Amino acid sequence: MSVTPKAPQLAVLPIAAEDEAPSVPQILQPSGWPMPKGYANGMAADGRIVVTGGVIGWDAEERLAEGFVAQVRQALSNIKAILAEAGARPEHLVRLTWYVVDMDEYLANLKELGQAYRTIFGTHYPAMALVQVVRLVEKAARVEIEATAVIPR
Repeated sequence: MSVTPKAPQLAVLPIAAEDEAPSVPQILQPSGWPMPKGYANGMAADGRIVVTGGVIGWDAEERLAEGFVAQVRQALSNIKAILAEAGARPEHLVRLTWYVVDMDEYLANLKELGQAYRTIFGTHYPAMALVQVVRLVEKAARVEIEATAVIPR
């Protein structure tokens, strides 16, 4: 007797017509799961992959912005500039991995971080992970973010 395990149903949003390739990544939201706030559970995309290294909140002269939120704002702006070099836009993002040196600092600034994010990337929320680390290579850096985008074919 074989038993097939039950898995949650999977919703893919938005759903493109079968004969056309999606122009933006699709959000993967298992049926019955609560909608995440500020991120996606998963993403599906088809196209050219664009990957950044760890991006911190400094400018072209390697001057770090003052404060956690300012560093996040600059890091996101830097990611947007890197994406543009490949012809990608924020809506092509499928994953962000954030490395922070102080989780409490992140949690204490959620409102300001959300405002900065929406100002730079709009309301597209890819899959995200948040990790606290002991420190970053640049001692004064408070956050480092890696990004993955997929440009549709």
